[in-house]
Amino acid sequence: MKVLVIGAGNMGAGFVKQFAAAGHQVTVTARDAAKAQALANQYGAEAVPSAGAANDRDVIVVATGFADAVTALQGVGDLAGKTVVDITNPLSADFMSLTVGHTTSAAETIAAAIPAAHVVKAFNTVFAQVLAAGPELSGQKVPVLVASDDKTAKEAVKALAQSVGFDVIDTGGLSNARYLEPLAGLNIYLGYGAGLGTSIAPTWIRNS
Repeated sequence: MKVLVIGAGNMGAGFVKQFAAAGHQVTVTARDAAKAQALANQYGAEAVPSAGAANDRDVIVVATGFADAVTALQGVGDLAGKTVVDITNPLSADFMSLTVGHTTSAAETIAAAIPAAHVVKAFNTVFAQVLAAGPELSGQKVPVLVASDDKTAKEAVKALAQSVGFDVIDTGGLSNARYLEPLAGLNIYLGYGAGLGTSIAPTWIRNS
């Protein structure tokens, strides 16, 4: 697939590394152009300016904080019909609570701001350290929980996650991001607040 990653932080770097290694055509854009270029050089991707970066891309991954996501997406060009992966969590400054929830979610807020795009919630429960290291923990595939109202976009993101080696759990429509974001909050608490570290991930045990 042709994938655009917006953001060159820890999550952005993990996506560029893993998607490029899986054979996808990866471009990256970020506010810090030099950082994006260094990241592209490291993993065989291409750094591009924000303006028009969404052109000719199959999937766009917004790897920024929630507060910056809409502005970043609106800056990469025409998103009509594009599959947009929202990995964000609406966290408070101390990362210990959510600023959005119950009747909406970060994903739904982003979708409302870019209504011509097809927003898919995914990867928000995966720590950057797990993403960078690879798709397994203790011999078990790490799951990517996926929610979207658009079947075609959801299938594209599921295929993208599976191409890297992750397991996929389909969690239904985009409104179920209201569950996925608190789950990520719990994962962050366990990792940092409870001292379990970042080599953890939530999953569901199920029959084959």
